[in-house]
Amino acid sequence: MLRIEADTQMNLYEALLPKQVFELNEELSRVDALLGDEAITAPFVERFAEGKGRPTVPVETYLRLMYLKFRYQLGYESLVQEVRDSLMWRTFCRIPLDAKVPDATTLIKLTHKYGDTTIAALNEALARKAVSEKVVRGRKLRVDTTAVESDIGYPTDADLLADGIVVITREVKKLARSGQLEGTFRDRTRSTKYRLLEIAKQVKRRTNDKVAEVRAITRKILKTAQEVVAEAERIIGNTGHQALRDAIDVTKKIIKQTQHVEEGQSIKDRIVSLVDEDARPICRGKRETEFGYKTILTETEERIIIDYECLIGNPNDDTLLEDTLIRSKEKLGRAPRALATDRGFGSEANDTICTNLGIKKVSIPRKGKLSKKRRGYQKQSWFRRLQRFRAGGEATISVLKRKYGLRRTRLRGHSGAKIWVGWSILTYNLRRLSVLTG
Repeated sequence: MLRIEADTQMNLYEALLPKQVFELNEELSRVDALLGDEAITAPFVERFAEGKGRPTVPVETYLRLMYLKFRYQLGYESLVQEVRDSLMWRTFCRIPLDAKVPDATTLIKLTHKYGDTTIAALNEALARKAVSEKVVRGRKLRVDTTAVESDIGYPTDADLLADGIVVITREVKKLARSGQLEGTFRDRTRSTKYRLLEIAKQVKRRTNDKVAEVRAITRKILKTAQEVVAEAERIIGNTGHQALRDAIDVTKKIIKQTQHVEEGQSIKDRIVSLVDEDARPICRGKRETEFGYKTILTETEERIIIDYECLIGNPNDDTLLEDTLIRSKEKLGRAPRALATDRGFGSEANDTICTNLGIKKVSIPRKGKLSKKRRGYQKQSWFRRLQRFRAGGEATISVLKRKYGLRRTRLRGHSGAKIWVGWSILTYNLRRLSVLTG
C-alpha cells in the first residue's frame, strides 16, 4: 500500500529535547519546501496508488533520503547510518526518534520498483513548477552531451570470454546442486584463469611480438568458450532455467564479435559487459573511450537542467537536437529566444529546425571548412556571446560528475542508468532551486 505522508506527530522523546536540535539548515529547509508540493508526489500516486498490502516507506521520506544520498554521494548503507545518527537529517526525512530508519535493501528495492519513468516524471514536475513560479524563464538554452560510465572494468575480448565461461559454469553448478543437471559438464574456469594470467604477463613485455602472443592466447580462450557453450546447450535442453539461457545467449554474442575481431572486421554494436549488456563504447576525441551511456542535457540561463535523455550507444549529436528542443519548448510553454551548442550539433538542417521552432538567435558553429558568408555570420558579437554562454555548460557537467554522481552509474542496464541519471539531475536541480529561491 502506497503511503505519501510520513507521521510527523511529536512523541515524548522529541518533546523533552530542545527545539534547536531539530532545526534544518538553510539548504535542507528550502529543499523540504520544494519537495512538499503535491505536484512532486503526484507521479507516485498516478503509478502506484494501491489500497492493499503492507504500507510502503512514505514517499515523503523516500524522496528526502534519496536527495541526501545523491547530494552527499553516500552508499545506501552509509546513508541509513548517517540518517540514524543525525537528528537534523531525521527531521528532514520525517523519521521520528522512536521510528526505524528504512533498511538499505528496502531503499534499493523501492528505487527499482519506482523505475526510470517515475524519476523522469519527477524531474518534469519540478521543471514545470519552476517555470510556473517564474523562477526559470528559459530565455536562453544551452545543449551539450556527455558520457555516463557504466560500473564495469575495461573490456577486452579475453576478459569478456572468461566472464562468459565463469557465469555459465556458475549457473550449471546451481543446476547440479538442485539435482536438475542432466549429463556431464567440465569446469574450465581454472584453465581460463591461467590464460588470463599469461596475457597479463605478455602485456608487460617490451618486445614487438607481444600483441601476436596475446591474440594467440585469446584464440585459446575463444575455443574454450565455444566448448563451454556447446556443453551447456546440451545440458539445458528444453528446461526453463532462464538465467543459464541468458548467460549462453550473451556469451554466444561475445564469441561472435571476438571472431569478427580476429577476422579484422569492425563491430558497430559491441557488447562490453555481461552484467550490463546495454553499455556501449563512447569515443571522446581521437584517443579516449568511455564505456556506458550517452546523455544529452538542456540547461537554462538559470543553470537549471530543463530536459535530459539517457541514450544507448553513441548517436551523432546533430541527430539529437530536434527532440530535446521540442520537449524543452513544451516544458517552458514557449520557444527560447536563443540557443547555443557546440559544433557537434552543427548542420543546416538543425539551423532550419531551430528557426521553425521560433528560436531567433541560433549559435551553432558549423563543422569543416566555412564559406565566407558563414564565417561572417559566426563572427557576430551575439554569436560569440552565446558561445561563451555555452562554455558554462561544461562547468555544470563537471559539477554533476564530481558532486552528484553523474560520472558513473551504479545501476545496471539502460533502465538502471536512466534511474541513476534522473536522480542525479533531480538532486542537482533541487539544490540549484534552493539557491534561486533563497
